[in-house]
Amino acid sequence: MPDEGSPLLAGNGGYNHHTNHAQPTGYRSFFFDPRYTPGDHSSNPLVRWSAQSWNVFKAVALSSWINVLLVFVPFGIVAGEQGWGPNWVFALNFFAIIPLAAVLSFATEEIAHRLGDTLGGLVNATFGNAVELIVSIVALRAGEIQIVQASMLGSILSNLLLVLGMCFLLGGIYNMRDANGVGTEQSFATGTAQTTCSLMALSSASMIIPAALYSVLDQDGTDEKQASILFLSRGTAGILLVLYGLYLFFALHTHKQLFEPEQQTLNGDEEEKEEPLLGPWTAALVLVLVTLVISVNADYMVDSIEGIVASGKISKNFIGLILIPIVGNAAEHVTACVVAVKNKMDLAMGVAIGSSIQIALLVTPSLVMLGWIIGQPMTLHFETFSTIAFALSVMVVTYTVQDGRSNYLEGAMLLGLYLIIAVAFWASPSSALDHAASFVSSKF
Repeated sequence: MPDEGSPLLAGNGGYNHHTNHAQPTGYRSFFFDPRYTPGDHSSNPLVRWSAQSWNVFKAVALSSWINVLLVFVPFGIVAGEQGWGPNWVFALNFFAIIPLAAVLSFATEEIAHRLGDTLGGLVNATFGNAVELIVSIVALRAGEIQIVQASMLGSILSNLLLVLGMCFLLGGIYNMRDANGVGTEQSFATGTAQTTCSLMALSSASMIIPAALYSVLDQDGTDEKQASILFLSRGTAGILLVLYGLYLFFALHTHKQLFEPEQQTLNGDEEEKEEPLLGPWTAALVLVLVTLVISVNADYMVDSIEGIVASGKISKNFIGLILIPIVGNAAEHVTACVVAVKNKMDLAMGVAIGSSIQIALLVTPSLVMLGWIIGQPMTLHFETFSTIAFALSVMVVTYTVQDGRSNYLEGAMLLGLYLIIAVAFWASPSSALDHAASFVSSKF
């Protein structure tokens, strides 16, 4: 049994209290074993605390290959602090937030491991949206309402089309045939599909109604249309928040059996249930620390957007709709695809669709209310082209998931629609959509 007198980088072996079996204590264990560090059970508090802190660092750093991008974090902060050019500030902080989002996702998964598929997927989706929420709050405080609206809409489209499409595509290809060579489809709980269709249709209506009302009032020529849209948006936001609370009560309490996963057969032998690497309090501490760092990088990234848009090479709508969601959903995307390949479609749906529902019914209405509190006129009146793209996406996803089954062709269809929307926003002149949205925002 090693103690505080044992060398940390040498030794022929030891005993791991986490796994209850012999554990090597050489340099490989010290640097590359995320479950054990020699000395983490020492009676000496200083040795024990140092070993456990190093073990947490290893677990976080080795959680994903994408963490090599963590080197961009200090460079992004220095670039923003020293006032480098907007292109450099945006690019460095953009790449810095990607691994931070991955660490956030890892800590969330460590907590979700103990909660089951339904509640675990909900927790995963909640903290998976933390990056978009932080960026949006920073942009809202700066008065960049157009960026906030585009980022919220882009996050929903990214989860509905890109993440879900990749889950269906990769999961469908990997689980294309059964043991007899017959083509099969993946399945997920019917309650998930039915509730998803209803809630996403509701979120689509909550965007179409303000746009339609504004169009009617604008044709009428009334001077009170701005106040009417603001009042409608805040009232609608309150109703959506109540409905989201009812959805949680429905899914987690009264009708939770509808969301229980169907019996699914995994490829190969039954997987051994993995033990979490971090304790719940340690994972929560990692969440808090990473959230604080993300807020700093997000602040610098948002401040650089105006300088990039001024060059005329890219529009605010494209940045908010396509680029920012890629940052926020990178780790979430990987998580959903991995579990889809393992034929755990209920968890994949919980991450992808659950995240979209949260953005539409919780995060966006909350930002409308926050804007009311801090004096920023955030509304649910989105630019017309964006609203149409969102409504069409919801319609396609509804037809795709309502049967509770998926295959690789449906995944390819969702990805195709996402690429069409991305190309449309890229092809739009930077002055066109930005002018239309800023004209509406300036009225408030």
